[in-house]
Amino acid sequence: MIFSLKYKNIFFILLGSAIFSFGLVHFNIQNNLGEGGFTGITLLLLFLFNWDPGLMNILLNVPVLIIGWRILGRNTFFYSLIGIFAVSIFIWLFQIYTIQINLLNDMTLAALFAGVFVGVGLGIIFKFGGTTGGVDILARLIHKYWGWSMGRAMFVFDSAVIFTSIITYLNMIQGMYTLVAVYIAARVIDLIQEGAYAARGATIISSKSESIAERILKEMDRGVTVLEGRGSFTGERRDVLYCVVGKNEIVRLKNVIDSIDPHAFVAVTSVHDVLGEGFTLDENKKPIEY
Repeated sequence: MIFSLKYKNIFFILLGSAIFSFGLVHFNIQNNLGEGGFTGITLLLLFLFNWDPGLMNILLNVPVLIIGWRILGRNTFFYSLIGIFAVSIFIWLFQIYTIQINLLNDMTLAALFAGVFVGVGLGIIFKFGGTTGGVDILARLIHKYWGWSMGRAMFVFDSAVIFTSIITYLNMIQGMYTLVAVYIAARVIDLIQEGAYAARGATIISSKSESIAERILKEMDRGVTVLEGRGSFTGERRDVLYCVVGKNEIVRLKNVIDSIDPHAFVAVTSVHDVLGEGFTLDENKKPIEY
């Protein structure tokens, strides 16, 4: 540990920074696509004044990071500092050792890959406790002192940067493809943040809840939480079962329930990130390595 930082987190922040920077250089810059946030400002300065985006990334982000360090906390501050400098270094390296990926004749593909690479890179950085500085820190400050939601603040800032890019160096077509890339990146970030392991949560209401819970535990080796419920219409008290299973186990769970009580009420919801025994911990409470 360094300042209570984890080497695993540092490794993945560096990996995310490399992926993000690769996409930025090879898909955004090569194909004249903009970007939102401070990254969009660095591209704006590159295309207008030929200022190095790696250097601009540091000059823009570090002051904001220092201003917002109290909000971030010590660990996130240092992780973000690593992320900012790593992104700048990788941008510099990829500009020297560039792979020519000319997709100007297929901007749909360029926007798709730009969004995926930026989204995967940022998603990994966020998932392991870092940021790349910029808008998310400003959004936290605006939320704290002016009461705006973070989503609103980020949307306004990103929109202003993209709009400025359109009226300065992007044409309308490039601006629209930039919006497509930004949207794809946002969706990919959400996917990584929510967790690649998608599970299902089942809420079960039945007069035979005890038998159902026993069968789930015995046949599926899944834990069941018993909650006390009361019907608002009848006033009748009844046990409510809650169980989380893998996505591929949901049909089996329904079959177990149906075999005991075909009239049971079952509500199934998506669970995006599951922590705990049976998912991230084994029966001895030790982490499961996937």
